[in-house]
Amino acid sequence: MSDDEMLTYVRASARLLDLPLDEARAARVAGHLQRTAAMAALLERLDLAVEDEPAEIYCPARPVPGASA
Repeated sequence: MSDDEMLTYVRASARLLDLPLDEARAARVAGHLQRTAAMAALLERLDLAVEDEPAEIYCPARPVPGASA
């Protein structure tokens, strides 16, 4: 996505979510999103197998005896 396309996307998303973003903040959000997309693109280029990065396993904490729920 170009810088202008990313800024348009951020503005549209903010309107859809009813988030108040002035132009300066929208530009900062678009810049951060561009960097995040660039990092994701680098990772997507790697040939990783499923076992290379196992998913986290959710383990709920055990209740503390005597604690109220």
